[in-house]
Amino acid sequence: MIKNNQEKILIFFPTYNAEKTIHEVLSAIPPDIEHLSYEILILDDCSLDKTFRTAQAFKEELNHLNIKILRNPENQGYGGNQKIGLHYAIKNKFDILVVLPPDGKYSLAHISTLINVFVDSKVSLALGSRITPGLTSIKNGMPVLRFLGIKILTGFQNFLLKTRFSDLHSCYRAYRVQALATIPFQLNTNDYHFDTEIFIQFLLKKLSMKEIPIPISYDLNAPSERGIKYAWNIVLSTLTPIFHRVSLFYERKYDVVEGNSKYALKTGFRSSHQFAIDNVPPGSKVLDIGCGDSLVGQELRKKNCHVESIDAEDPKDVKTIKYFTKMDLNIPNPPIDIERFDYILLLDVLEHLGEPEEFIYHLRAKANGKTPTFIISVPNIGFFPMRLQLLMGRFSYGMRGILDLGHRRLFTFKTINRLLDQAGFKITHRRGLPAPFPLAIGLNPFSKFLLNINGFLIRIFPKLFSYQFILISTPYPTPEALLRSTAQNSPEQNHESKTVNGE
Repeated sequence: MIKNNQEKILIFFPTYNAEKTIHEVLSAIPPDIEHLSYEILILDDCSLDKTFRTAQAFKEELNHLNIKILRNPENQGYGGNQKIGLHYAIKNKFDILVVLPPDGKYSLAHISTLINVFVDSKVSLALGSRITPGLTSIKNGMPVLRFLGIKILTGFQNFLLKTRFSDLHSCYRAYRVQALATIPFQLNTNDYHFDTEIFIQFLLKKLSMKEIPIPISYDLNAPSERGIKYAWNIVLSTLTPIFHRVSLFYERKYDVVEGNSKYALKTGFRSSHQFAIDNVPPGSKVLDIGCGDSLVGQELRKKNCHVESIDAEDPKDVKTIKYFTKMDLNIPNPPIDIERFDYILLLDVLEHLGEPEEFIYHLRAKANGKTPTFIISVPNIGFFPMRLQLLMGRFSYGMRGILDLGHRRLFTFKTINRLLDQAGFKITHRRGLPAPFPLAIGLNPFSKFLLNINGFLIRIFPKLFSYQFILISTPYPTPEALLRSTAQNSPEQNHESKTVNGE
């Protein structure tokens, strides 16, 4: 039984050439649905048979049901038809959207199971699973090849996406519309792997999902239009977000993470974060410019360092940062007090600036003759995968990494050295860093192996195999600071001072 609630529910049937099954499917809608605030949307994707007329006849036959029937003027494909229905649910402010294929395989008697998942829970997506423990699905009529295909594809996806679902290829699912509105599903494919792409988007968005066993019947023995092409598209669709996450390619539909939360703390292996944490002595006064969520700053506070942070965006949890200033670093002469600090962190900051040369010289001037230690990291555009992409005619920005969408300047080993040298900085240490493999595949023996291989290659060809460059440098006093210091310590100046004082 469907639990009584006041939420608006849309039951969506995306149909195409369903003349033979739609009447029987709609007749199985449970009677207790009448107690809900619901609407049934039948969206015919320009069928070649009499699906639309059959649906209209059914509506007239059972006029007590709240049914709306629409027909696309042109065929949109499986995914394209879904996009229209999903948009309809958002535009008309429904709370729950249930998507049901009208092919006669799924039992609508269990629609309450999907709807009830959303009552008193934070679930955003409910997946109907056809796979039951053991071989029960086969005993219930599922063809063996289809059973094996679902198991193999779902297992492959679980391994790559680090999930634990039994059936990621069921068309029977329900969405919380408020969560659906945050997903760029309109960018997804119009083909059958639309369901896989929207599942991955919910996963990347870290929205709660739950799987519900759903009985299925194959009595109608309808042929499946999904075959080898579908399986190949599933493989590519599952690999794409992994390439996107490590910034080898950029897929706008998978760019669902916002702001500083895109960046994770890189510790436990050779990285810019670990380098900064290791090279700042305990008890130091630190200014973290471009702090993000102040992940490095939090580690330095554990070393009893006094840390102040600056960023153009508010951190995810600003209350955890005691001294935070929101500031656009691209404004002329940003009011940054440098001379009070022992260490200045510029970790992956300069590449985001329009004029990093002017900015770094401004920091030197603001030091007022003091020589705080700067720890600076920048990505290496000369990293060999970037060179290979250019060789193949690609120059693909990503959500983070060397070609982050927010990067306005690109650096090589020589250009970052020249920038600091011309701004009046003395470089005391520089090294190349390997790619952050643990961020993509976890900190495990395989990622450590890759780090060691990358580190070995860096020692041989640092300009080619360094993912990042990190430098320690100190500013030379500006001519103004030197003149002031000279005037204050000049014997002649001291003599004139004594004469004026009558000594």
